[in-house]
Amino acid sequence: MLVYLTGAGPGDIDLLTIKALKVIKEADVIIYDRLANLDILKEAKNGCHFVYVGKENGHHIMPQEKINETIYQNSLKNNTIVRLKGGDPFVFGRGGEEGSYLKSMGVKFEIIPGITSAISVPAYAGIPVTHRGVSVSFRVITGHESLSKNSSQIDWGSLKNDDTLVFLMGLHNLSKISTKLIEIGKPKDFPCAVISRGTTKEQKTVVGTLGNILQLSRDIPTPALIIVGRVVELREQLHWFK
Repeated sequence: MLVYLTGAGPGDIDLLTIKALKVIKEADVIIYDRLANLDILKEAKNGCHFVYVGKENGHHIMPQEKINETIYQNSLKNNTIVRLKGGDPFVFGRGGEEGSYLKSMGVKFEIIPGITSAISVPAYAGIPVTHRGVSVSFRVITGHESLSKNSSQIDWGSLKNDDTLVFLMGLHNLSKISTKLIEIGKPKDFPCAVISRGTTKEQKTVVGTLGNILQLSRDIPTPALIIVGRVVELREQLHWFK
């Protein structure tokens, strides 16, 4: 038995890696998330069993501990198990937790990286995360975490001088994120964009500033990514995806 902790990429099925497609075609069981493109499941062989373990804001089909156990139990009865995750399993995908659990249970696993939305979604919106003379670094931050002073693991002060900030899964915390960044010294007119359903036909991009991005993006659907930095201004030149 072998479990493949597999990245499904950001949404566009053409961004699935060759190795991921190979194991999906061989899988006896595919345990998949909400953010994985469902068209990928059509590539599975006849008789493949599908298990949905998706999570949405405020609603989890099953807790992470139960997901870990589901992967393990399926590994006892099948030769090839694909745990399919949107993006990359090690970029806020909890792939490390699942791998650690499988290791503790004596189950062999492999990691198949996926194209992370942190880079690909801005690229599809015409926004490079780095650009000569504009940004020499970028940081990827969870936007899903509680942002209260007592529980947040984010060192907000350290973000002040970063060129580009990418927040994943942060739409519901957009008000808090923009307020925090202004509090640490980012100007209210600092460029910011929200990209919804990136790399898919439903992609929508809203461009504004930290001061007005909340108002501009009130009706934008999830999943969405937030990118903050001068690189957002390059979208006017580099926007290509329609």
